[in-house]
Amino acid sequence: MTLEELERIIAARALASIEDSWTAELLAKGPEKVAEKFGEEAIECLIEAVRGDREKLTSEAADVFFHLLVMLRSRDISVADVMTELEARQAQSGLAEKATRNTKS
Repeated sequence: MTLEELERIIAARALASIEDSWTAELLAKGPEKVAEKFGEEAIECLIEAVRGDREKLTSEAADVFFHLLVMLRSRDISVADVMTELEARQAQSGLAEKATRNTKS
């Protein structure tokens, strides 16, 4: 499965009723709640990364990918938008790119 395929699944689920779809229910709570859920999943992923349990880390990483895409959808940002940003960053080194972010106000 690609991120674009997952994005399409999330888009379809977002249109379902909140009684039938966890994704629709979460999105109905608003972007702030979606971001909170993403944060919870990210923390769980970090914990498993520290613990070193490969299977649990894989599972939590899947949750992070899923909830990241739900969060992006809640703010009308597509995977293509993110990929365009990543592509633009390839024109310079990571250290140079990071330096430009630190100087932005």
